[in-house]
Amino acid sequence: MASDYQPSLLSETDLRAADLSWAYNRPAGSALLADELQGWKQRVAQFQTTVRSGPAIAQGTLFDLADASPAETLDPFILPPQNAEFWRGQFQESGVPALYFVVDHEADLLLYVGETVKSNQRWKGVHDCKRYILSYVEAHRGHGLAVAVNIGFWPHADRDRKARQNLELELIQRWRSPFNKENWAIWSTPFVGGKLET
Repeated sequence: MASDYQPSLLSETDLRAADLSWAYNRPAGSALLADELQGWKQRVAQFQTTVRSGPAIAQGTLFDLADASPAETLDPFILPPQNAEFWRGQFQESGVPALYFVVDHEADLLLYVGETVKSNQRWKGVHDCKRYILSYVEAHRGHGLAVAVNIGFWPHADRDRKARQNLELELIQRWRSPFNKENWAIWSTPFVGGKLET
């Protein structure tokens, strides 16, 4: 009696990777209208333009001689961009402690701020931001709009996890990056869930 079993051409590891892949099993199309998408981007861009062009507002002291925090001086838009799928590459080493920034260079929008102790390994496996990026790109492609999402690394982060996370939070609050959960309520971010969030 013949079996209905069909052997796979892929190894178990490859099959698991395909199941976990952030690009599979996504519904086609966007629930977001083109003018809604453009309006959302303009609101975020207007805020981030003021952050980029002006100094951080902070209470100073008469005798404050300390250097400015990297949160005040770091410009995510000038970091060398890498493809957002950089993590698929083969690396000789695991990387360095870093902060990373997901930027749409087409619209000059900082979308996400993150931190890692191993810059070359951070996005291997599951990471929610991969889904947000895909949703964001799909919304643009569905309307024929240009989009250029890349990731940039700042490789000077502290090895101490708490220090990295504190700097990450400062940057999230300063730039109000819409894919970071701390800012979802500010921007009504439509790319983080399965449906449009208002």
